[in-house]
Amino acid sequence: MAQAAAVAKPPAPPRRRRASATPRRLPYLLIAPAALLMLGFIAYPVISVFYYSLQEYNPTKPWRNGYTGFDNFVHAFTEDPLFWDTLVFSAKWVFVEVGLQLLFGLALALIVNQTFVGRALGRALVFSPWAVSGVLTSAIWVLLYNSQTGITRYLADLGVGSYGTSWLSDTSTVFPAAIVADLWRGVPFFAILILADLQSVSKDLYEAAEVDGAGRIKQFWHITLPHLKDAIVLSTLLRAVWEFNNVDLLYTLTGGGPAGETTTLPLYIANTSVESHDFGYASALTTVAFVILLFCSIVYLRLSKFGGEDK
Repeated sequence: MAQAAAVAKPPAPPRRRRASATPRRLPYLLIAPAALLMLGFIAYPVISVFYYSLQEYNPTKPWRNGYTGFDNFVHAFTEDPLFWDTLVFSAKWVFVEVGLQLLFGLALALIVNQTFVGRALGRALVFSPWAVSGVLTSAIWVLLYNSQTGITRYLADLGVGSYGTSWLSDTSTVFPAAIVADLWRGVPFFAILILADLQSVSKDLYEAAEVDGAGRIKQFWHITLPHLKDAIVLSTLLRAVWEFNNVDLLYTLTGGGPAGETTTLPLYIANTSVESHDFGYASALTTVAFVILLFCSIVYLRLSKFGGEDK
C-alpha cells in the first residue's frame, strides 16, 4: 500500500525562479543620467526666474538689491505702459502670423500632396526655408529690404515707389515687412505637419464620397479637415508659443523699432535684462508671460477638444 500511495502522489511542480527586477529597471537606469541632467538645465532656470521675480536685482546697482515681494508685478500692471503696449503687439503678432502661416501651409500641403512631375523637388523647395535659422532668415530679408540694393530699388526702377525707401524704418510698412519675412520661414512648418497627416487619410473615403456625388469642396470640408483637426490644433498651439517668444528674427530685422512699433513682450524682456541689467523686473515679466501662455494654452486645448471625438 505504501508503494501504491507513493505512485498515486502527483509530482511536485517545478519551482519557478523569481524574475529579476534588474532587466525591467535597466532602461530607466540607463536614461537616468540624461534625464537628471536635462531636469537640472530646465528646473534651475525656471526656479531662479521665479526667485528673482520677487527680488530687486541689478548687478550695476548692488546696494539696491534685495527682496521686494510683488512690487515688480505691481509696477508692470500699473506703472509700466510699455508692458501693455508690447503685450498687445505680441497678441497681434501671434494672431496674424499663425493665421497666415496656417492658411498658406495648408494650401502648400494640399498642393504637394498631389501627384505631379517633379514632386520631390517641389517638396524640397517648399520645406527648405524651415531649415534656415531665425538670425540667418532675418539677415536675408534685411538684404532684400535694403534701400540701396534690395526690392525697393528694383520697384523704384519700375516706377513703383521712390529711391531710398526703407520698409523697415517706416512705421506704416515695418509690420507687413516683418510679417512677410517670418511667413517665409514659418509656412513650411505647417506644410510639413499637415502633409504628414494628409498622407494617412484613406483614399477609400474620397472614392466613396465621389460615388455619393460629393465634389472637391465637400470632400475637403467633411473628410480632409476633420481628419486634420488634431494636427492643426497642435501645430497652431506650438507655433503660437514660438511666435510669442520670437526674439531672434525681430531683434535682427528691426531691433524692436522703429519707435518701438515691433517690440514684443519677450523682446522687451530681453532689452530690460541685457541692456538695462534689471534682472529682477525682467524675471517678473517672464513669469507673467509664462502664466499667460499657460492659461491660453489650457483654454485653447479645452475649447478645441484636442484628442477627442467631435460630437
